[in-house]
Amino acid sequence: MDWTDLIDAAFDVAGNSNRDNRAEALRTVEANVVPDERPVASTAGRHPDHFRKGVLVLTTQRLLFLKDGKPPVPVPLSAVTDATVSRSRLNGEVLLVVALTGSHRFEDVVKAEVFAEQIRAAARLARSTAAELPAAPAAPAASGAELLDQLERLAALHAAGALTDEEFGRAKQRLIG
Repeated sequence: MDWTDLIDAAFDVAGNSNRDNRAEALRTVEANVVPDERPVASTAGRHPDHFRKGVLVLTTQRLLFLKDGKPPVPVPLSAVTDATVSRSRLNGEVLLVVALTGSHRFEDVVKAEVFAEQIRAAARLARSTAAELPAAPAAPAASGAELLDQLERLAALHAAGALTDEEFGRAKQRLIG
């Protein structure tokens, strides 16, 4: 599967046959590809702040939400802790992706259960690959307030059950250094 196939599949699922929108989405993705990133899957969904559907693109390294040629909203897979699906009459299938960077909600997602499982599998793979890589050089120390804020968010995710004890311990260790 290449990037064109991925975008075409997502637009077909969304029922959007506009060639200009497809071309713009493809240009946006290709302009934001990082080294060694490959396409995995795609579907259509709507961000709660938008009326029309956009494209959810899953790669080997990130989850991207594309809408109307705007810069993608990236979620690094190594930070994803869970992806769950719920249903509502008003919003259809709702995909909630929980990551160390925050939670991301997408509504009216087509084939949300299948896509959520693909996200979970890709996130597990990304975390295991990241664990095998040599340690990166130490990042500049965060200010005390930033570190406290990050630790509080991490603790909230742990308390909500989004992180296991082991994941929480590793993430906390990375923050503290």
